[in-house]
Amino acid sequence: MTEEAIEKENASIAKAYKELLKVSYTTLSSDDKKLIRSAFEVALDGHKNQRRKSGEAYIFHPIAVAKIVAQEIGLDATSIAAALLHDVVEDSPDYEIKDIENRFGKTIARIVEGLTKISSLSKEKDMDVSLQAENFRKMLLTLNDDVRVIIIKIADRLHNMQTMDSMRPDKQDKIASETLYIYAPLAHRIGLYNIKTQLEDLSLKYTEPDVYNDILNKIKESKEEQDLYIEQFSDVVKKALDKENIIYSIKGRPKSIFSIRKKMLTQGVSFDEVYDKFAIRIIYKSELADEKFQAWKIYSIVTDHFRPNPMRLRDWITSPKTTGYEALHITVMGPKGRWVEVQVRSERMNEIAEKGYAAHYKYKNNTEKEDSLETWINRLQEALESPEVNAVDFVEQFKLNLYSQEIFVFTPNGDLKSLPKGATSLDFAFSIHTEIGMKTRGAKVNGKLVPLSHVLETGDQVEILTSETAKPNPNWLDYATTARARGKIKSALKEDRKRIGEDGKEILRRKLKQLKITLNERTINELVKYFKLKTSLDLFYRVGIGSIDNVMIKNFAASRSNALMSFIKSKITRKANISKEELEKNEVTSNYDSLVFGKEAEKLDYKLANCCNPIPGDNVFGFLTVTEGIKVHKKNCPNALSLQSNYAYRIMTAKWVDSTQQEFMAQIKITGIDHIGLVNEITTIVSENMHVNMKSLSFESEDGLFSGKISLVVKNNTIIKKILEKLKKINGIDKVTRV
Repeated sequence: MTEEAIEKENASIAKAYKELLKVSYTTLSSDDKKLIRSAFEVALDGHKNQRRKSGEAYIFHPIAVAKIVAQEIGLDATSIAAALLHDVVEDSPDYEIKDIENRFGKTIARIVEGLTKISSLSKEKDMDVSLQAENFRKMLLTLNDDVRVIIIKIADRLHNMQTMDSMRPDKQDKIASETLYIYAPLAHRIGLYNIKTQLEDLSLKYTEPDVYNDILNKIKESKEEQDLYIEQFSDVVKKALDKENIIYSIKGRPKSIFSIRKKMLTQGVSFDEVYDKFAIRIIYKSELADEKFQAWKIYSIVTDHFRPNPMRLRDWITSPKTTGYEALHITVMGPKGRWVEVQVRSERMNEIAEKGYAAHYKYKNNTEKEDSLETWINRLQEALESPEVNAVDFVEQFKLNLYSQEIFVFTPNGDLKSLPKGATSLDFAFSIHTEIGMKTRGAKVNGKLVPLSHVLETGDQVEILTSETAKPNPNWLDYATTARARGKIKSALKEDRKRIGEDGKEILRRKLKQLKITLNERTINELVKYFKLKTSLDLFYRVGIGSIDNVMIKNFAASRSNALMSFIKSKITRKANISKEELEKNEVTSNYDSLVFGKEAEKLDYKLANCCNPIPGDNVFGFLTVTEGIKVHKKNCPNALSLQSNYAYRIMTAKWVDSTQQEFMAQIKITGIDHIGLVNEITTIVSENMHVNMKSLSFESEDGLFSGKISLVVKNNTIIKKILEKLKKINGIDKVTRV
């Protein structure tokens, strides 16, 4: 770099640092500023020889992370300093944790150590348990040290997502998938809603760039019309609020690109058919004691002018979410017959919604009960520290519980309990206490006896019936939905299974001894393979419960003798067989020549995943399974996020290079208005294409509406697209989609 360039860069660094001090959410004292300055100097020194992939000086990254922590999350000087230092120990040989502790004290050192632990988690590959899921579990364990560790890590991830353009596409895909899978739900749970939205939108930008850009452009195109609509709606409400002397502000807020995409998928509609693409937020000024009264007063004013949808009223003021979120959400019929979501919040509620954890603690009284975030962390700790819970299962359940809506139910004494929507009476039992859950034999809801699978609803009063002889059985996993209940049930079943397995191992040893076979590691592996099981515990357990009996073990011994004879014969005729093996190998490869894998564009054997049925022309990736070789999935497969995030080391880049050798199954779904000759028109269009075979079709008609499914065998994606376009043009057809 030239002297002029260095000078220019130093000026930019100084400017970024000054900006950080200006935007802090909390008021910084002179001591705070000294602490932040000292942290900045150490970070500047620690990263002096480092540059990011984009070419800029690395120090811009910790400054940007500290700025997110200071401005968007609103944490204090301690957190800002820790954010500036978060990569120093990992990246610089000149600094260790003890140096940070000597200079900045124990709290900052503990936070930096937690962040360093997360960044330097083991990189070893493990084919049985997902590396990423296990690392995520370890990351969450740092919550016990200080929740700020996770919050700064979320800020770090947000800045990485904002500056990912210079990375390789496969890296972008992996990081974006992990962000959607783990960090966005985590930000949601901690109450960082703005950051959650940014993480989701940025993830979509890299996982489905075409979809992201399409929705973004449509939002821009409709912005002028949308702003005018919000103005018309607001004018009516403003006049009424002004009459009541309420101090307020009204903001129109577009829904995120990710949430619009989600609605399009779940509701099966186009962008234009998503009716609530924006929300109107009324933020009012109020004393704490008067907040609830004012909220319902505003509700009354809004619904005097616009008809409400009673099914979409959400009262999170009377019963706040466990994240601390409070607001009144109303959906009303606005001008031009369009549904509009109106969010009513006090300034305090709005601050908590914007800043999450930081604002919550600003308003918290010392006399309050244990905070919901602390309760959540304590519960989470139990699940995290249970070594029996498989890491992937844990992450899946944890993620479900993070995003789930809540219900509120009562104990027999009238205490209020919060559970995820869809929770059962068995989940309730485990939420009271593990011992009660383990001894559950039944439940009463509102005084009536119900099964353990009974799904609870807000307002239910639940009583759990216990028995000393009751214990978990495998069916309980069908009844439980929460991570806590499922984790405890699985641990209990595993213990039971292990005990039966130990007995089974001894039984197997005796039976094999009678057949002159020694039970050793090699024999166990042969038995596992012979009975098509996954582990030795599966084998011993089945022997223990008698599902593998004497006859089956004798059959194994006989097949073992036959296999030995075959092996000896194959040794003798090995030369003759080599050419035959090569021939078979070439034959297999030639049947699968339309996909290539990895940087070297290798032709490898693969199978197409049943979950998404990819066909040539689809964007795909390869996934290396444990037992079935390479499975090919579409990039927008329902399982793609989980696979790319949890098993990044098994993902292989894949692309279509030739589609002349194979045919693929695709299914089309059609809905519309029924009329005479419609089926004939549909089948004519499909059969006109000489490259398509129709495998099956089914149509149903009810009250003038019809729906149908057609299964086709096609050569590639282009043919399918042409058929879809032609079918859409048929009179009466409403929607044509590829399943």
